[in-house]
Amino acid sequence: MSPNAAALSPDPAAAPASDLLLAEILTGLMAPQKYLYPKYFYDQHGSELFDRICELPEYYLARTEQKILEAHAPRFVRKLGPGIRLVEPGSGSSLKTHVLLEALVAPAAYVPVDISRSHLLAVSDSLVTRYPCIEILPVCADFTQPFELPEPTIPNRRTLVFFPGSTIGNFDRAEAIELMRMMARIAGQDGLVMIGADLRKSPALLEAAYNDAAGVTAEFNLNLLARLNREYGADFDLDAFEHRAPWVEEDSRIEMHLVSRRAQRAHIGGAEIAFEAGESIWTESCHKYDCDQFAAMAAAARLNVREIWMDDERRFSVQLLGVGAGDQHGEQHF
Repeated sequence: MSPNAAALSPDPAAAPASDLLLAEILTGLMAPQKYLYPKYFYDQHGSELFDRICELPEYYLARTEQKILEAHAPRFVRKLGPGIRLVEPGSGSSLKTHVLLEALVAPAAYVPVDISRSHLLAVSDSLVTRYPCIEILPVCADFTQPFELPEPTIPNRRTLVFFPGSTIGNFDRAEAIELMRMMARIAGQDGLVMIGADLRKSPALLEAAYNDAAGVTAEFNLNLLARLNREYGADFDLDAFEHRAPWVEEDSRIEMHLVSRRAQRAHIGGAEIAFEAGESIWTESCHKYDCDQFAAMAAAARLNVREIWMDDERRFSVQLLGVGAGDQHGEQHF
């Protein structure tokens, strides 16, 4: 277990709780190790909190990836030529995407895919204003489930799937491979996938990134319970839980948990959820890789590593993948 459409289809996260979503939540909360999928972080407030996290001094991931993209992506994107359809699953605020959008040559379209309808609408409106010559086709969907891609007005010559932020690390190996297979299907023949992947490094540096001094990550984690209270009629006492994010060496990952400060009970969807003191809800995993591990996952998804960009300290990587068989590490025939 790992906690994890037509343009602007109905938003499953903002609408009244469906039986399916409530059943998914209850399944997690009633498991021996309680869990909630990280997709529930991203309502409007959760998305805003994540943007604040990306600006924190401890959170090296966003800044490092941004610098890597600024150093390498414009040349790469321009080399792809015109008619590119850019698809971004889990687009959020599309902050890093500006580097690609500004370098695209006569693109077919940009397709941001996000679960939070209100946030997606707001971001898409700003993109339409900033890039009037690019067709913006937002899709409200859970990108871990099948969804329909809208067709651009201009036929796309090639599809580039962009998946930054080390979100791939939120999934265990089998889930990550399946997600990469989905990206390969979206990219299609001759398509490309660009994935940001965090690399293994000092546990102290990793733990600091997920336990910031300002407490923004803790607020982000606790907002998940606040959201269940707002949207699903739950009665979680937020003061009775605390955020913890330890490094788990044997699994090469940070785990985010909400830990019960005392024995207590909460209610949601007509069910009662009992907590012992010290019992946790597992809300997110953040796996860290070396390049060989990542290449093996890509190969299992029928993707091949074409090029790897890293910062000088080798803390973070942006990996360029091609669909189908090909040379590993260094093929650059885009």
